[in-house]
Amino acid sequence: MSNPTLILVPGSWHQPACYDKIVKILHGTYRLKCVGVTLPSASDNPGATVKNDIDAVREAMKKEFRKGRDVVVVAHSYGGLVANSAIKGFAKPQKPQSQEIVMADEDEESKSNMPFLFPRSSSSKSSSSHTTTTGHVVGLVLIASGFSLEGLAFMDPFLGHPPPYWRVNRSTGYCEFTGDTRELFYHDLPEEEGEYWVSQLTNQSVKSLFEGGEHVTEGWRDVPSWYLGTTEDHGMPVAAQRMTVGMARAMGAEVEHRELPTSHSPFLSMPKETAGFILEAVEAFTGRQVAAAASKGGS
Repeated sequence: MSNPTLILVPGSWHQPACYDKIVKILHGTYRLKCVGVTLPSASDNPGATVKNDIDAVREAMKKEFRKGRDVVVVAHSYGGLVANSAIKGFAKPQKPQSQEIVMADEDEESKSNMPFLFPRSSSSKSSSSHTTTTGHVVGLVLIASGFSLEGLAFMDPFLGHPPPYWRVNRSTGYCEFTGDTRELFYHDLPEEEGEYWVSQLTNQSVKSLFEGGEHVTEGWRDVPSWYLGTTEDHGMPVAAQRMTVGMARAMGAEVEHRELPTSHSPFLSMPKETAGFILEAVEAFTGRQVAAAASKGGS
């Protein structure tokens, strides 16, 4: 059996290249296939919405599903809201097979007369569309991120007020930094390297952060989650991170929570530890050792 594909979702302003260090470990050493997603909202398009981002992640997942591969979605910061929404409906069906058999034996006319028992958009119908050659989402890894709430856009919990380190430019349609961006995202990197990653940041659309709540769902309810917190984070305080994990657990989520003493970008400052965390999560989701599968030629 193949190892799952890792779908890597960056945060706002970021491109998939921010994951290059951990891809080198996860793919180069363990042969885990890694697929980075470029978010339309961070692609110099002021009209891009969160729905565009969700669709981009779903398309990346579906390409792997069509190959019969399961996926684990890894997301950072704003990318967590996108990932949470994108995975909705793609977890493995939980309905017992016996219930499918009973429904198959029912008279079609009697079903139509009892819509409260057999709704046309029932989960059993969507579940039966999956075949043995179709993959699913088997787990979610969040890094310095959050668990979405259905119907709420990214900025809704903040009452639409940006934090002090960025502002809204309505004339351009982009969110602009107002302070030291290196200190915000990469303060634990060497100065030269931090400045390089600042130079790689792109424009983030206002629409993606303030609109589109109707497209936001709670896909995290359907799969196990691993959460990597960042205790020295200047962008998302660790207290807020712990709060979102506690909220998800209180709402019934299965969350494994770990922390690293890093900035908002542990995949850059502590790539070995971050990759190790993801590797351990994949092994927990699949119930088998990735290293053993790789040594036997698995990919």
